[in-house]
Amino acid sequence: MGKSPITAGDVSMALDERSREIFRRIVETYLESGEPLGSRNLSRILPMSLSPASVRNVMSDLEELGLIYSPHISAGRLPTQTGLRFFVDAFMQVGRLSEEERGSIERQMRSSEAQPVETLYNEASRMLSGLSRGAGLVVAAKSDPVLKHVEFIRLEPTKALAVLVGEFNQVENRIIELPAGITASQLTEAANFLNAHLTGQTLQELRGQLVTLKDQVSSELDVLSQDLVERGLAVWSGGEGDKPTRLIVRGRANLLEGLAGVEDIDRLRLLFDDLERKESLIEILNLAETGPGVRIFIGSENKLFSLSGSSLIVAPYRDGDDRIVGAVGVIGPTRLNYSRIVPMVDYTAQVMAKITRSGH
Repeated sequence: MGKSPITAGDVSMALDERSREIFRRIVETYLESGEPLGSRNLSRILPMSLSPASVRNVMSDLEELGLIYSPHISAGRLPTQTGLRFFVDAFMQVGRLSEEERGSIERQMRSSEAQPVETLYNEASRMLSGLSRGAGLVVAAKSDPVLKHVEFIRLEPTKALAVLVGEFNQVENRIIELPAGITASQLTEAANFLNAHLTGQTLQELRGQLVTLKDQVSSELDVLSQDLVERGLAVWSGGEGDKPTRLIVRGRANLLEGLAGVEDIDRLRLLFDDLERKESLIEILNLAETGPGVRIFIGSENKLFSLSGSSLIVAPYRDGDDRIVGAVGVIGPTRLNYSRIVPMVDYTAQVMAKITRSGH
């Protein structure tokens, strides 16, 4: 399997009609069942008349090209990662969603439209999981919400809970470090100041307001309360230089189906360890941003999932200003039904974009 990479053009030139047909049958059998296909079975199902010996000769040529391999001696053949990529690029016909399927996706997504945005993300990931039998994935950049109410609740002498309520009643709770010597009345004073002067604006606007209100802050609040106000805002924003993102994955159990042994389960655990790390969320968004439409990453083509050998099908969605604000996708084994899942992910991203633009 460690062949040097070859281009789709190189491979196409090297394959005659029967080689293409044999290769296509091996890949399609793998995508349907995960099983290798042997020369005897191949010779029975081919449209042209070829003996098992002739089929073996063609398979040997396909192995030389790095497109297929034998998992063990005297077994049939499976596609390599290079072979899968070539199949997806050169052979795969992307299916079209029926009007009924498009309507079903739209209805399920629209049912969450009036709900908090988290409900929409959960519904999208759950739906993609159900349709693909893989894990449905939504990555969303956190929006900059308009604040309606702020409260600080002391937990211990040096820690407090910052409770920040957005205009659609979304609540974010974060633990913040308190300045030394802060009193209960100063906590209240800081929250009152924010609620009186700074609500009804986004965080970006709040930061600007803090600068322009500096003199007023100094006169109305003592230094401790002022520090607390600024800490509260820093917590809400996720810190300077950070790109806050959130990840919703549904259908992990689907990925456990059909796993043969401990090695497979360990690979799956590696995948979810990768997903839990925050940098992986930004990596997925970056992958989605690098090209228009749906992107397909097979196995180690995406460094994020290289160890687990999983495939990722992902598409970005944009807001009303044409900025990429998130991505939807499916994670699964390399034998995903690509031709069916690609249009599904694509249409889900289109619906997410419409809902986002309508001001969800």
